[in-house]
Amino acid sequence: MKVTPEEEGQLLRLAEAQNVTVPRLLVESTLAVDVGETATQRREAMANLFALYRLLGAISNNVNQMAKATNATGAVHVEMQATLAKVREVAEHIDAELDRLGESR
Repeated sequence: MKVTPEEEGQLLRLAEAQNVTVPRLLVESTLAVDVGETATQRREAMANLFALYRLLGAISNNVNQMAKATNATGAVHVEMQATLAKVREVAEHIDAELDRLGESR
């Protein structure tokens, strides 16, 4: 395939941004017409969801520890509000990512 130097530069930048080769970029871009996203974008979205899932697990461990301390002492832990706000934030990120994935189908 022949491209101009400007087109080649643009392809290289796009491929680098997606961490794929130019041929992979061209294949995925062509096939994405039917599915709305490239395989690379889909893998990236899945990696983001797994990262959010792990974060939510770590946060839930903190909430459990604070609840246990609250039940034992009757005093609410100082960081409880911030932790619960983080839980809401992570849940919103997960919802947004799922919505985005649903829209791309």
